[in-house]
Amino acid sequence: MTENAESATGVPMQVDAGLVRQLAELLDATRLTEIEVQDGDRRIRVARAVTMAAAAPAVQMAAPAAVAAAPAPAPVASAPAPALASPAEHPGLVKSPMVGTVYMAGEPGAAPFVSPGKSVAAGDTLLIVEAMKVMNPILAPKAGTVTQILVANGQPVEFDQPLVVVE
Repeated sequence: MTENAESATGVPMQVDAGLVRQLAELLDATRLTEIEVQDGDRRIRVARAVTMAAAAPAVQMAAPAAVAAAPAPAPVASAPAPALASPAEHPGLVKSPMVGTVYMAGEPGAAPFVSPGKSVAAGDTLLIVEAMKVMNPILAPKAGTVTQILVANGQPVEFDQPLVVVE
């Protein structure tokens, strides 16, 4: 089954409704927030609104466009320090103020902002949480030493999720 939609250039394009449904089902099955496929000049993007309640997938179609893909962030392995009884109870715990994706460095391939054992000053960037294409620096609330990093580069995080322990 195909439906006609008008591209940005005003030229009708064929939309495969079955493909859109399959992509929406894939979103649900994988719990992703968006999927984009491109076939020649046709590009279909299916995205879900990120809210506290489950939202129905939204569909966006675009005319041919030059799409520059951002390079995937390089995985950064950080060896956590010896675990405390519960990092969630530590007074130096830094939690995520939002839902998003953690990045340990300012750009792919760069050195991470912090590592276990590194001293930080109040206001130093510990990591970045990307939310809705906005890079939000997570700052050290006090001076001290990073004793644990509780997340990995590229990891999705939830609101109030423990990120780093600063003693």
